[in-house]
Order: sequence, then C-alpha cells, then structure tokens
Amino acid sequence: MNKKNHEPAADFYEMDQWRIFRIMAEFVEGFDRLHKVDNGVTIFGSARLKPDHKMYQMAEKTAELLVKNGYSVITGGGPGVMEAGNRGAFMAKGESIGLNIELPFEQKPNPFIKTLINFHYFFCRKVMFVKYAKAVVVFPGGYGTLDELFESLTLVQTGRMPKVPVILVGSYYWKGLEEWMRARILGEKCIDENDLYLYNIVDDAEDVVKAITTYYKKNKAK
Repeated sequence: MNKKNHEPAADFYEMDQWRIFRIMAEFVEGFDRLHKVDNGVTIFGSARLKPDHKMYQMAEKTAELLVKNGYSVITGGGPGVMEAGNRGAFMAKGESIGLNIELPFEQKPNPFIKTLINFHYFFCRKVMFVKYAKAVVVFPGGYGTLDELFESLTLVQTGRMPKVPVILVGSYYWKGLEEWMRARILGEKCIDENDLYLYNIVDDAEDVVKAITTYYKKNKAK
C-alpha cells in the first residue's frame, strides 16, 4: 500500500496476471504425471466418513476390485472415502493416485497414495479427475461431492468429455435425490428424460465393477 496516497502498490494489479503461471504449472504437472493413465477410475465421496462406516468399507472394497480388473484408482487424496479408495488400491498393489487440494485446517494427503499431486486451484484438480477417467464412481458426500457429481454429469451430457459410466453407490443415499430430479428438474423440463440415464445407482462393490466392464464390453471402447 502506498502510504502517501493510499493507493494499492503496482504489484497488486499484477497479481492476477502472474497467477496464470501458477495455474499453467498445475495443468502441466497434472498432464505430465497422469498422461500414461489410460484405465483410470475416479472415486468421489465424503472426507468425513470414518473407517467403521459402511460406505468407507464399500469404497475400499470397490477400489480393490477395480485394481484386480485392471483399473487404476484416482481420488481426491484426502481422508474418508478418498482414503478408502486409495487404501483399497494400495492393498491390491495397484496404481493409487491422489489429487490433493490445499485447504486451511484440513485435507492432508492420506498414507495410501502412490502418485500424489497437490493442487491449489479446485478447477485444475477437477480437470484431472475427469480427463483420465474411464468411469466416475460417487459415494455419499457433501457439497464437494455433489459438485463433482454434477460437473461430471454436465460434461457427459454436453459432450465435453467422452461418455463414461457414472455410478452412484448407496441407493439409501441417492434415491431421494433421483426422485427430486425426476419430479422437479425433469418435471419443469430443465433436462430431458434421457439425461436421467447418464448414471446408475448400485449397492455393492461387485455391481460397480460389473457396470464398468459391461459398458466397455458393450461399447468395445476399453
């Protein structure tokens, strides 16, 4: 701050311009370190679920089965469902990728990550989640999980990313949302009927893997 006229210093105006280099650096690192991942499955879910929660355990088992079926596991790198996904992949001796985000007072990388990439910007991180994903698996979660779910659905709906299976795990958690979407979003004609078929809801780890493998057998795209 300039004390004489109380105007911001010149470098204040340069802050946003220089920030672009940090954004570019995050994209470059992400592309460089993930470009060989051609069979990734991204797992989303709450950071707050503990190891004794059934959905934590389901995520761990799902990741283990994915690795055994030739897939790499990508998560947000933190605790909860993210930790469970990385843990299952790690224990199955598969590729366990964590895309960690820098947040105040929370989100430290979990210890089951083999490939760790740290991000400052949510939007850079979100690009990496979907760019290398052959499927998106969504466990119960809060605002962040819902954001990731609906961004994935939007990208598939609009053709901005290749169509991939989007699988929601836990009908007890997701059925209410689906009913609201049908009654309100479809009811007000804000989406088409077909948009409700861009995702599947399943209740066990085996059905997650089955939905993915069946999709790629059918589409011969694996």
